Amino acid sequence: MTVIVLTNCPVALRGLLTRWLLEISPGVFLGAPSTRIRESLWKEVRQYAGQGRALLAYQTNNEQGYTFETHDHSWHPTDHEGLTLIHRPSPKTQRPAPRASDGPTPDVPRQGWSKASKRRKYGGR
Repeated sequence: MTVIVLTNCPVALRGLLTRWLLEISPGVFLGAPSTRIRESLWKEVRQYAGQGRALLAYQTNNEQGYTFETHDHSWHPTDHEGLTLIHRPSPKTQRPAPRASDGPTPDVPRQGWSKASKRRKYGGR
């Protein structure tokens, strides 16, 4: 079993993956290709992902029963006593991404209360 998850990738890459895998949700592909096909697909994903991110998870013969790989993702697989875990950097230790003039990036949530929440709590407009 193979699962590929794409985020912010070109439509052409999604079309390429639908030749071999079933798209069960936008950007989530599922199938059971051979090892050779899976490696070829992952190579294509890394080549054509552009500004997007990708995650590959597949069944293997280890203690967990699966393994995964990431491409251009801030979360990285790390080995901890024989188990593969995801290292998720803390937002406070992670360097902030440069912000565009039109507002914050979607990956970095703004701190504090939303305007709607303030209106609900304190009233007024």
